Amino acid sequence: MAEVQQPPLNWEASATATHPQVSSTLPPEVETCLKNARFLHLATCDALYPHVSLMNYTYLPSTPYDPSPVIIMTTNPSSKKTLNLINNPRVSLLVHDWVSHRPPTRVPDPTRESSPPPQATRSSLASLLLNINTSALSSISATINGTARIIERGSEEEAWCKERHLENNTFGDQVREEQGMFGAPQNPSSTEGDGGASCFIEGEEVRVMLVGVKEGRIADWKGGVKDWVIVPPEEQDQRGREPMVNGIS
Repeated sequence: MAEVQQPPLNWEASATATHPQVSSTLPPEVETCLKNARFLHLATCDALYPHVSLMNYTYLPSTPYDPSPVIIMTTNPSSKKTLNLINNPRVSLLVHDWVSHRPPTRVPDPTRESSPPPQATRSSLASLLLNINTSALSSISATINGTARIIERGSEEEAWCKERHLENNTFGDQVREEQGMFGAPQNPSSTEGDGGASCFIEGEEVRVMLVGVKEGRIADWKGGVKDWVIVPPEEQDQRGREPMVNGIS
C-alpha cells in the first residue's frame, strides 16, 4: 500500500480564507519580495475575462500622500489594462522570488528552443546562476489585492510618484551586461542606463497608477498558504484591539 503523502504543517484549505494576519504593514517576507523582484504581474478585469500584464513597479510602505503601503506603476492611457481598471479599479498582483528559467526536462523535447540562449552558457557567472539549487532560492509567491487609481495628471503627487518610480527602475550598466549575457541585443550608442524603463515612465502620454494594498496571500513551494490583511492602526483601535505590528499585539 502506497504511503499517504502528508501535507505541510502550515497547510490550510486554500479555497477559503485562512486565519489572516492583521497588521498595518506588509508581512516581512512580502515586503522583502517586493523590494527584490524585478517585475510583477498585474491582473485587471473587464466584464468577461481577466487581463494579465508584466509590469515594472515601485513598492513604497507609504508616501506623503498616502500612509498605507502602495505600489506605483505606469500605463498607457489607451491600453487594455487602463480601460479595465477605469471600469473596475479592483486589481490583483503576483510577485515571487522563484527562479523563472525552466530547467531541462528528463526527457529532452527536440521542439523546445534553448532558454536562456547559448550565449549565457559561455559565462562562468551565468553557468553558476543557472545551476544553483533553485529550491534554495525559491521561497514564496505573494498574491496582493488592492484598489488602483490613476493619479491626476500634472499634480504634485504624480510628479513625486513618477520620480520615485524612475529612480527605482534605473539600473545602470548592470542591465546592459545582463542583456548581453542572455543574448538580448544591445545598443552601444544608447546613453540610457535604465534598460529602456524611462520610455515607459517619462513619456508624455504615460499615466501614473497607484495601487493601494488591501490584502493578500503568501504561498510557498510546498503548498502552504497564509492570508494577511492591511488594517490602519486607527481602525484596529475601533475594533477594540491594540495596534499590531506584523500580526503581533
